[in-house]
Amino acid sequence: MTNTLSALVDRATSLLDKPGRVTLGVTGAPGAGKSALTDTLLTHLCAAMDTDAVGHLPMDGFHLADVQLDRLGRRDRKGAPDTFDVDGYVAALRRLHDEPDRTLFAPGFERDLEQPVAAAIAIPPSARLVVTEGNYLLLPDGGWERVRPLLTEVWHVEVDDDVRRERLVRRHEQFGKSPAAARDWVDQVDEPNAALVRGTRDAADLVVTLDSL
Repeated sequence: MTNTLSALVDRATSLLDKPGRVTLGVTGAPGAGKSALTDTLLTHLCAAMDTDAVGHLPMDGFHLADVQLDRLGRRDRKGAPDTFDVDGYVAALRRLHDEPDRTLFAPGFERDLEQPVAAAIAIPPSARLVVTEGNYLLLPDGGWERVRPLLTEVWHVEVDDDVRRERLVRRHEQFGKSPAAARDWVDQVDEPNAALVRGTRDAADLVVTLDSL
């Protein structure tokens, strides 16, 4: 990790110098290590602050359910920008700022089912710092352009492409794909999405390079 963890924690907590609730976005290509970094960061932030002062809003909860992807004919590229409920995600981010005195209930994502789960996440009014992670936080179109103005800062996570691709292959195999099908999915679905995310790198406030996580 070229950015030390302690430096990242310090940078995140420094956002609290701003008034009101602050939101930190963590983005990067599929398999870059966004969730691993976010989980580690949240653990350290909760240790440094009151646990109730930190919230987590992952973008994954806003995946469209498979029944909707089937209806729209998009299930064969699940994970692309138009396979998420971007309107719902933007609405949740807005509520974090517009209704800070109310608990925000938001969908989570069940990895074993590969499906969103309604109201699985609760962000209480006491959460002054909310971390949200996802691929498309800096995308300039498709409705995603409404996300960046709602985030205090955005970090772009990257790792060696070969490492990232192998992570994705292993992930797809763990969820039932054959090795050949897993590699086909990475090539045909994940990599076009990764190219979109790489194109947003320069819009990030910070680039975090992960050697391993």
